[in-house]
Amino acid sequence: MSLYLRSANARGHANHGWLDSFHSFSFANYYDPNFMGFGPLRVINEDRVEAGMGFGTHGHRDMEIISYVVSGELEHKDSLGSGSVIRPGDVQVMSAGAGIRHSEFNPSAVAPVHFLQIWIMPERNGVTPRYDQKTFAAEEKSNRLRLVASRDGRDGSLKIHQDADVYASVIDAERSVDIALRPGRKAWIQVVRGALDVNGVAMRAGDGLAAADETTLAIAAREKAEIILFDLP
Repeated sequence: MSLYLRSANARGHANHGWLDSFHSFSFANYYDPNFMGFGPLRVINEDRVEAGMGFGTHGHRDMEIISYVVSGELEHKDSLGSGSVIRPGDVQVMSAGAGIRHSEFNPSAVAPVHFLQIWIMPERNGVTPRYDQKTFAAEEKSNRLRLVASRDGRDGSLKIHQDADVYASVIDAERSVDIALRPGRKAWIQVVRGALDVNGVAMRAGDGLAAADETTLAIAAREKAEIILFDLP
């Protein structure tokens, strides 16, 4: 059995004034050869963007990009003609594939937006770019693992081009959720907020946990907690 805690304060950090970003894995000017990703999971950036600010139009290729809003609003526009505002409870997936250009902007005049940007490497390159998003109601994630993204789009999840299952959950204090991992699979748990224990390992907001050679993960909240869990090849 193997568990490794990636503590919040060990992450890379960049503060650009309008953007405050923490990097679980190497990204941009932050480089750590020991944290280049975990399986196909390549990026988890916890970003806070000030009101009225954002990322101008830029390009991506051959990456599955997931945005998960914690608080505030994030406006998206891309070269496919897609445009929307995502809010807490929304999950957005963009398959960059053969190439896509997009922008992300905080449309609020007063409030910052807090979100996680997640990159997963695809199974194959050059797929047709696509965009999708969905709202997952709070009750769907309450004290259970709600599948929000998967290769086959089962159970109403968003499709991604990788054999990865992405779950979201909000767990009340003193409640727990479990997941069984198939042989050969591994998992990463990212704590969005709150405090919990995973197989006895204490975690708080911003912490990540890599799990390999585990058969079951028992996730018990010490206070109300929100997590994203990645079941990976």
